[in-house]
Amino acid sequence: MTSTNPASNVTKIALVTGGSRGIGRSTVLHLAARGVDSIFTYRENQAEAANVVAAVEQQGRRAIALKLDTGVAASFDAFVGRARTAIGELGAERFDFLVNNAGQSLHKAFDQTTEEELDAIYNVHFKGVYLLTQKLLPLIVDGGRIINISSGLARVSMPGSSAYGAMKGAVEVLTRYMAAELGPRGIAVNTVAPGAVATDFSGGMVRDTPALAKRISDMTALGRVGLPDDLGAMISSLLSDDNRWISGQRIEVSGGMLV
Repeated sequence: MTSTNPASNVTKIALVTGGSRGIGRSTVLHLAARGVDSIFTYRENQAEAANVVAAVEQQGRRAIALKLDTGVAASFDAFVGRARTAIGELGAERFDFLVNNAGQSLHKAFDQTTEEELDAIYNVHFKGVYLLTQKLLPLIVDGGRIINISSGLARVSMPGSSAYGAMKGAVEVLTRYMAAELGPRGIAVNTVAPGAVATDFSGGMVRDTPALAKRISDMTALGRVGLPDDLGAMISSLLSDDNRWISGQRIEVSGGMLV
């Protein structure tokens, strides 16, 4: 990945939702190591976001943190205005890479999931991805890249994850349509589907529960649970020019979980 946009001779810029922790944080840092500046969103924890900005600056790159709840579509117009300003602060008019990563979990049996819980998962994991990407399209360069984060739970069925897994499945279908419709602009769109990753997602369930981590490790070909850097490294690599001919694909990054 080169650090400049050939069309405008400015540093490449990524916009990563949910970039203050976990997979999103790792993605921002790995992109910085490749010479890419970032705008990333956080929902509540400004101190966490500031730590990511500082870590990027230690690598000699720049990052700007913007507050956003991706489950509130009514806020997207205002956010796009703030994103446009941030892009300008980074010396450009448009950005190169969009990573739709922000999410929240729900572990609830199918027959116990409420309408309110289903709506919350839908708003973040499908409606938010759909509408925020729409709003940001005018700011994405022709020849840019979009990655939508899915989950291994769209491929395998684990009891208690019906709402979450179904919305991730919808995002995978959406990705293929986006790839087809945005192809004329040279924009590649792909899905990255993590397996179980040791982060604070789901209250740190995988990271902080040794018995669960062992059970997952036992069903994974490479013999362990995933780490944020396993995903951040892969996502930043997928955005590089080396992978310019990949579009409309689902790539699972799980260490061979339940193969």
